[in-house]
Amino acid sequence: MDGLKTPLYKKHIALKGNMVSFGGYLLPTYYTSINLEHQLVRSKAGLFDVSHMGELIVSGSDAELFLQKITTNDISILSVGQAQYNAMCYEDGGIVDDLIIYKFEGRYMLVVNSSNIEKDMEWLKKNKFGDIKISNVSGDIGLLALQGPKSREILQLLTNESLDSLKFYNFLTAKIDGLEVTISRTGYTGELGYELYINSKHIADIWDKLLEVGKNHGLNPVGLGCRDTLRLEMKYLLYGNDINEKTNPLEAGLRWITKLNKDYFIGKKTICNSKNKITKHLICVEMEKKSIPRKGYKIYNGENLIGQITSGTMSPSLGKGIGLAYVSTPFKSIGTELDIEIRGRKKKAKVVEAPFYKQGSLLS
Repeated sequence: MDGLKTPLYKKHIALKGNMVSFGGYLLPTYYTSINLEHQLVRSKAGLFDVSHMGELIVSGSDAELFLQKITTNDISILSVGQAQYNAMCYEDGGIVDDLIIYKFEGRYMLVVNSSNIEKDMEWLKKNKFGDIKISNVSGDIGLLALQGPKSREILQLLTNESLDSLKFYNFLTAKIDGLEVTISRTGYTGELGYELYINSKHIADIWDKLLEVGKNHGLNPVGLGCRDTLRLEMKYLLYGNDINEKTNPLEAGLRWITKLNKDYFIGKKTICNSKNKITKHLICVEMEKKSIPRKGYKIYNGENLIGQITSGTMSPSLGKGIGLAYVSTPFKSIGTELDIEIRGRKKKAKVVEAPFYKQGSLLS
């Protein structure tokens, strides 16, 4: 199987991970099963290798001004030690990428989707001005995600830094086994969790150490299969499925990170002009009977085609088929009944409130 390898590739092979190509990288979809690993993260803790994600550094005296111009959210409100969910748009309002921005002393780190690293670098360089330095450090940084209600007590065993005081979307620098690690608290699962940014040369040591100290707390490695089912239950978006270069952030429900009161950002004019002309909206769909809405399935109201599924699965937590979909504006309201065409037959579904799963430990 061809593909790029993360620093943990040999660990995944030794653990008999079911390897697939994702974003150009060979990564495990699961070690045991997607359902078992999903339930493990919801009840105890799972350890993900997400080293395929990209890390870009933006520095220089004009860094804040530059990022204000190129992203939709308000960078100016960040203090050192804080992170922010954000997006970059083209002039026509389409989404270049969604990302998380970390503010360090004297620099910003942009964590981007692996399939978009080169595209994002080109876009940043194309729009740079003044005193700006942009570098791609993705190859130097490995990334682990420790997720689940037991994640804090497991990670606390390896660091003297108090994790109780680390708030959601904040980060700190700590030592683990004498190695410097950036620990952040963002997450993509709906559970309490932490991300560990580690020098690629040492990430395997931290991986082993976490699994060792976490064993008595039920910690096990988990694959990208359950990362997808977990994020879908929370209505967390996946670039390439739920958003792309043809998606306006307002259609995708990203108005909360699209600060139209900013003086300027790339795409603002188009997005402002479209504000009252949005014709489709991203919604949560739940099947009424046991069937699964998959990406690309068409949605009808009677005989009228009104939308399409962007992501779908059988929810391991709820035991129901769930999905994200774009539908025409008149059909976006909670409780609206829909028909989804599955293998030539129309199956009943309804629009439900986000998120699908509401019992997570995210903010505990």
